[in-house]
Amino acid sequence: MPNAFDLSQAKLYTFVDTAYLNGRDPIEIARQLCAGGADLIQLRAKNSSEEEVLALAEKIVPVTRESGVALVINDFPQVAQRVGAEFCHLGQEDFFDNGYQFAEGVWAKENSPLLGLSTHVPSQAERAIAARPAYIAIGPVFATPTKPSALAVTLDYVRWAKANVKIPWFAIGGINLTNVDQVLEAGATRICIVSAILNAPDIALACKRFRKIISASG
Repeated sequence: MPNAFDLSQAKLYTFVDTAYLNGRDPIEIARQLCAGGADLIQLRAKNSSEEEVLALAEKIVPVTRESGVALVINDFPQVAQRVGAEFCHLGQEDFFDNGYQFAEGVWAKENSPLLGLSTHVPSQAERAIAARPAYIAIGPVFATPTKPSALAVTLDYVRWAKANVKIPWFAIGGINLTNVDQVLEAGATRICIVSAILNAPDIALACKRFRKIISASG
């Protein structure tokens, strides 16, 4: 069932981002992420069509499902629903500028994927939470090559989220092994990692290292 995944225990949110594949097989990347202990894997393919994302998602679903890992589809709600993904993730503009007010309004059917929303400032977080998503993302905490035009929100936003956000939230953006402790000390308990894992020589090992650090922080 798409919406049976329990976010309460989820700590490590990873990505199959086509911008970081460098010729590698996305299905094998997904397998390595699962082997490393990822709780969620987002399929993000910013330069691909909906049909291309659907084709790729259909190949990744069996991998995540076998491992009990939640699949998140970025940008394409109908793809998420068609493949039975647990979540769809949308940016502020993708959600609010398309006229949505509540997460459940994205899909017409029951038993649909759950929704995650990006946020970059407290006012966006408050607006997003009012839309009743399953989780929100807080970031980019640090400058990141994944979104070079996005200004870093700094650890102050992480501290604000710790004090004010009651639904599950994930810190994202420029987080790596040298600064993840700062993010955890600021109050994050759930972390999204993109380039620091996808650029690692051993993806599964990189996942395990992050998971160990996050788990040790409590």
